[in-house]
Amino acid sequence: MTTGKQTGKQTGKQHEQVAELLDAHGRTYADEAGITLRDKPAPLYQLLVLTVLCSVRIKADIATDAARELFAAGFRTPRAMADSSWQDRVDALGRAHYVRYDESTATALGKGAGLVLERWHGDLRRMREEAGGDRDRLTGLLRDVPRIGPVGAGIFCREVQAVWPEFGPFFDRRTCDTAKELGLPHTPEGLGGLVPAEDHARLAAALFRVSQSKAAVRELQAA
Repeated sequence: MTTGKQTGKQTGKQHEQVAELLDAHGRTYADEAGITLRDKPAPLYQLLVLTVLCSVRIKADIATDAARELFAAGFRTPRAMADSSWQDRVDALGRAHYVRYDESTATALGKGAGLVLERWHGDLRRMREEAGGDRDRLTGLLRDVPRIGPVGAGIFCREVQAVWPEFGPFFDRRTCDTAKELGLPHTPEGLGGLVPAEDHARLAAALFRVSQSKAAVRELQAA
């Protein structure tokens, strides 16, 4: 039988672990890509671009570098992306060493920008309204965007919950499995209860980053 005292100690340890997680690994990928995420059309579209870039088998740091190159080239809105040439998009991706997928991704970005303009009039807040707070509906809408599949939809949901809290707490299977390894609650609801809603995205990003490093898992387990 677990006593209240033991439960309190365990909870205190978990909160210490979470604080360490956030401090060491809690930078979102949107932030790394230079996106100041807000519930506004431009940053939401930039998150969609990052999601497309992350939706292939490529290192996350290359994807975030590619996003930075595209934004530096001026392709920060769906209109700017749609008006850019395919070659300009390929060149921007090439500068970030986004190889093998540069040409197909340039095509997907152009088609995706056209879809966002046509279906949501360039404003992904309309997607939010269309989803109506239903996460499954949101992921279905995201999968209509060229190149975005189940993994990509999860990436977008993981990051966007910082500004669309009705879709949180969002922690996918991988982040929940990592949380279990660390002795933390391993359900979305359990993990969401460890931090304020505004930190759900940061905690999800931290767990995802740790999941890519066995050394980081061991270090946190030993703490």
